[in-house]
Amino acid sequence: MIAPVRQIERKAWRAGEVVDGQRAIPEETAVAFTYDGTSHAVMMATPRDLEDFAIGFSLTERIIASPAEIETLEVIEEPLGVELRMRLVEPRAAAFQERRRYITGPTGCGLCGIESLEEAMRAPAKVAGDACRFTPDDIMAALDALQSRQAINRTTHAVHGAGLYRRGEGLVALREDIGRHNALDKLAGALTRSGERGEGGLAVLTSRLSVELVQKAAAVGIPALVAVSVPTALAVRTAEAAGMTLVAVARQDGFEIFTHAHRIEETKRVDA
Repeated sequence: MIAPVRQIERKAWRAGEVVDGQRAIPEETAVAFTYDGTSHAVMMATPRDLEDFAIGFSLTERIIASPAEIETLEVIEEPLGVELRMRLVEPRAAAFQERRRYITGPTGCGLCGIESLEEAMRAPAKVAGDACRFTPDDIMAALDALQSRQAINRTTHAVHGAGLYRRGEGLVALREDIGRHNALDKLAGALTRSGERGEGGLAVLTSRLSVELVQKAAAVGIPALVAVSVPTALAVRTAEAAGMTLVAVARQDGFEIFTHAHRIEETKRVDA
């Protein structure tokens, strides 16, 4: 399989002179999603955790409702990229054919295979986990864990990360990609393949928050979303409608809560 990181020869200008050397940079590969022989989307992505990507994308884009609806999944390396070749069970296969479309998406494309405004602006899934609570310490711990465990980003300083944090367990899953949407799709796939969903946890992202990230998180039941940058106004409205807690501008000096603040405790909980 294609390596996710490459060492590239380069010249650097430092202290007034040009020096030779190398830099580790992330690989970018065309990844095609095909269902029952039909091309659906082509994403530019980091060539790692591609089985997670296939299942997570299929779930968050509502092509399937569960991994059991994928009869077979093959990762096929081609000269120009990678094909994620899936065959769906009936009646899911017939339903997919009704909405099929070929879209080539740029890096981090979030709306793929979309044919109408109504589908792009679909109502988000309602999230459960209304009773789960997180403290500011939990959010800081999630941010720290994500940063420290991003192996590709530690080498290249050029990829996004998406992780799921649970109180008492820490960061239970982490995925990286050059695209922020791809990283979240891979996380969704990793959770699902391990028999888990997002309930009871908070997802932490190294990016801004746009509407499709909220839609994708809601699709796998994540009740709280934390990001290091600002949300869009539509993302805030969508999170409000989904019942999701949206925390953004999360840095070491604090964060801002935009929706459903009841899940964030003002003081650290002392367990009995």
